[in-house]
Amino acid sequence: MDEVRAFFELLAMLVTDPRTGVLLALLTAAAVSDYRSYRIPNFLTFGGMAFALVYNLLVPAWHAQWTWGPAGMLLGLVAMLPMYAIGVMGAADVKLMAMAGAFLGMEGTLYAVLFSVVAGGLGAIAVSLLHGALGRLLANTGTVVRGMVWSAVARGNPSVSAGAAPSVGKLPYGVAIAVGTASYLVARQFGLV
Repeated sequence: MDEVRAFFELLAMLVTDPRTGVLLALLTAAAVSDYRSYRIPNFLTFGGMAFALVYNLLVPAWHAQWTWGPAGMLLGLVAMLPMYAIGVMGAADVKLMAMAGAFLGMEGTLYAVLFSVVAGGLGAIAVSLLHGALGRLLANTGTVVRGMVWSAVARGNPSVSAGAAPSVGKLPYGVAIAVGTASYLVARQFGLV
């Protein structure tokens, strides 16, 4: 019975607090765009950031200070930059996570990043299974991890270099961010996190 009540509270929250509804709408639009064209328009990410920051400034969450939104945005940006730096994802994906962070604050952004990484991993497995390349995905992952470990041992800092192994396929990571963030919102509502 508590689950039914939590579900109706989630639906009511979408109506009473536009933050969640706008975030979900922006994530859906970004996921559809990324799935179709492997591009996420800047007006979605920067527009979403602007909305979240202004809205959080005018109508702060009950537990938040004015730094809540900018801190979440910065965490979303910093958390995804390493994956952009090694070429795993595009800049639009980093901006999308920063946008979600502006809506969620620091703690929510940390969970959303973790949920998104899991969703991305599951998505990569699904894409590799679809292309019949799970073995190649696992081999590529092993090569990258071994390279990072050996470079950390030899030089003291892990580095990733692109190997000669062929890619398994392209993954629209905006979909993983949307699914991961939405999953976090649902899990939070049901008291699972």
